[in-house]
Amino acid sequence: MTDWDLRPASATDVEAIVELRAVVMWPDLERLGRYDEHRVRQRLRDSFAPEHAWIIEVGGEFAGCVALRPAQDAHWLEHFFVAPRLQGSGVGSAVLRRLLERCDREGILVRLNVLQGSAARRLYERYGFTVESEDPVDVFMVRKPESGG
Repeated sequence: MTDWDLRPASATDVEAIVELRAVVMWPDLERLGRYDEHRVRQRLRDSFAPEHAWIIEVGGEFAGCVALRPAQDAHWLEHFFVAPRLQGSGVGSAVLRRLLERCDREGILVRLNVLQGSAARRLYERYGFTVESEDPVDVFMVRKPESGG
């Protein structure tokens, strides 16, 4: 697997993440008839909270992003994007594993939503996420903390 690291995100990272989101989400949004070049970028700008996010770096360079946003009954896994050149390399799995281990230690439920038909859903299912609800566009998933982790 590729050597990687996480660093805290800052407001200056937003535009790099915005562009990565547009590239990574394009195939699924296009397939669902929901791709809008402006909206795909603006939704992240409107919802990004750097205090809950990390930048994934490979070889010291920007390679992705992930966020864990605290909510009333859970943390929301959001803005989880890995550069296309690194998808399938194990980086995404390793990042997810690290965050989930932290949530397990703290006894925190984790929620997320993934687009219908997205290959990312298989990754989340491998790590114990189950479908809570779905609609024609989104699948809402949840993962209970594992004990003894």
